[in-house]
Amino acid sequence: MRLAVQECPVKPFSEIDFETVAASCLRPIGAGTSKDTPRIEDVGDGHFLVTSCPAMSQIRAYCGFVAKVDLPVLILGESGTGKEVVARLIHKISLRANRPFLKVNCAAMPADLLESELFGYEPGAFTGATHEKPGKFEQANRGTILLDEIGEMQPSLQAKLLHVLEDQQFSRLGGRTAITVDVRILAATNIDIQEALATHKLREDLYYRLNAFVVHMPPLRERKNEISFLLEHFVGEQAKQWNIEPIHITPAVMETCQRYPWPGNVRELENFAKRFLVLRDEQLAIAELSMSVNRTDAGSSSQAEKSLVLPSRVQSLPDQGVANLKSVARSAMGEAEAVAISHALNRTRWNRKRAAELLNISYKALLYKIKQYDLDHPRSATVD
Repeated sequence: MRLAVQECPVKPFSEIDFETVAASCLRPIGAGTSKDTPRIEDVGDGHFLVTSCPAMSQIRAYCGFVAKVDLPVLILGESGTGKEVVARLIHKISLRANRPFLKVNCAAMPADLLESELFGYEPGAFTGATHEKPGKFEQANRGTILLDEIGEMQPSLQAKLLHVLEDQQFSRLGGRTAITVDVRILAATNIDIQEALATHKLREDLYYRLNAFVVHMPPLRERKNEISFLLEHFVGEQAKQWNIEPIHITPAVMETCQRYPWPGNVRELENFAKRFLVLRDEQLAIAELSMSVNRTDAGSSSQAEKSLVLPSRVQSLPDQGVANLKSVARSAMGEAEAVAISHALNRTRWNRKRAAELLNISYKALLYKIKQYDLDHPRSATVD
């Protein structure tokens, strides 16, 4: 630092890591420091970490500390906040980087199947087991395994996992020989830990074994300065993948994205970017976010209605007989929106252009909604 070193990429680093560091160092004087600009770090398999706020910068620093030490890490946070990204980052900058990284979703399969998936089985262990099969722990030997949604694992299986954490040994299903592995275990969950411990959904001994180091992922609504960068990145990368022209993100769309609470976090933002890129309709994108407020739970919904402020042209509709988009957002999204559109269509005798004007959405957006809700016009109606 005394020699004016600005950046130091951690080996092994990828091409995108080097490009990010180079761009930061080559930024003209007065264009802002690296702290003012979001930084993207490729962690492999299409995942990346963005650090542009103090909370995420601190998490990145924590990962750098814990990656070099073979401690279990428990990653907590809401669904879609990027817990897998953090796990991949820890593996990437650890001494196990050149070894396997395997992810197992504990909520995606029943207990018996999950046990055989993790620990493998011997021939004859159960009906259909005609040959031996190594489990994920054997496949990840000398590498890292991520147990995603570990809070959904059955307590009986948690006991076997605890044994692996304690002495790195286990037996396959139907086997009598202990197998020793060298695996670093990372775990992630979005459950309420204290409630899970109180209801015995999560074993206390397993929890205290896993929480040697805990990373709390903040929700996207607490790092809003990342939203614009993430949205542009998702749109740009998806356009490249689909080989189509990227779409300009207008200030109105960006403003709505900034004010929307994103209950699904980064995953929801990515899916929104894909739909926006496909439909290429600004008004539809704004309307979608306003309707999506009530996808959150009761508590989140109340907060979302307080925090969501739409652009002025979407806040009200010109006809009092048609429910405006803000009132629709307070009720059930699908049913209420279909009712509002049907009412507008009936008032205009199914003149879809006039109905779109009443609803203050584009003609293309209205056609999309009519098809989405399977709305049929009466035979006697006048259509455009």
